[in-house]
Amino acid sequence: MARREAPQATWHRAAPAPVVLVSGPEKLLASRAVERITAVMRKSGEIEVSRLDASAYSRGGLTGATSPSLFAEPGLVVVESLEAMNDDFLQDALAYVGRPDPECVVVLLHGGGVRGKKLLDTLRKGGTPEYTCPAIKKDAELVDFATGEFERAQRPAPARAVRALVDAIGEDVAEIAAACSQLVSDVEGSIDEAAVARYYGTRVNATGFAVADAAIAGRTADAIALVRHAMSTGTDPVPLVAALAMKLRTLIKVGAARGRGVSLKELGIQPWQEDRARRDLRRWDADTLALAVQAVARADAEIKGASRAPGFALERAVRTVAELAA
Repeated sequence: MARREAPQATWHRAAPAPVVLVSGPEKLLASRAVERITAVMRKSGEIEVSRLDASAYSRGGLTGATSPSLFAEPGLVVVESLEAMNDDFLQDALAYVGRPDPECVVVLLHGGGVRGKKLLDTLRKGGTPEYTCPAIKKDAELVDFATGEFERAQRPAPARAVRALVDAIGEDVAEIAAACSQLVSDVEGSIDEAAVARYYGTRVNATGFAVADAAIAGRTADAIALVRHAMSTGTDPVPLVAALAMKLRTLIKVGAARGRGVSLKELGIQPWQEDRARRDLRRWDADTLALAVQAVARADAEIKGASRAPGFALERAVRTVAELAA
């Protein structure tokens, strides 16, 4: 008999089926997949929703949750933590997926890893629909995610506004989603840079990367003002100096790679970072970059214990870098 490969798609295409596998480490996306399935089912009327934890499962729980006698309405059973499933769940699940109840939808959430491989293989060989929730970590992925949030809400935002929002929030996908939701809910008209600045201005204007951008561009007054604002609002100087060091490392990488045919993958940077670095390098040469690195290294040591005035050490380094670029 020919093997049936499981259809696989990303989380935003999730749809009801007798058994559905939602796999991948990004918990927010997994919850979104469940929300989509729930919404589709509720279009046909009320449903009964049950939840099970595969890591703390008791024998017979799946059979009980999917029993038609429990439901006056169609049933949805969401089983969490398959990546930590116990042996009782594995045995019951293997028995159930062979003959699932067609009147019930069972959604299995697996966060990744090898635990439960036998069940995953069985599901995939049997053609169970699978929806993936990959980790969102890279800068470009975070920007794409935020852009998608606005587009799904039918409130597209300009690229510069999305960029500013991601810079303000950081790598926490749940926080980015919450920020997008707030802007969609509270802002009338265009969700532009001004709107992002109005809601997240302090975070946008005082992040380490904003400080680094101003210093690298030779905007001494702006850089010092940003540093002082960040420090006055309780920002730790360590990530500020780290952002400046990272910015300098990117300049050095891109500068050293010019004319050598080195790929972005080898450099470990995104295309937008390379474009920005090439523009910034017009202000820099090997000697000034070396002096900037020395200044930042000194500040890093002082901030981490070699000095009793970390704020002064940070401001001195930022001023030195900005004056070298001016």
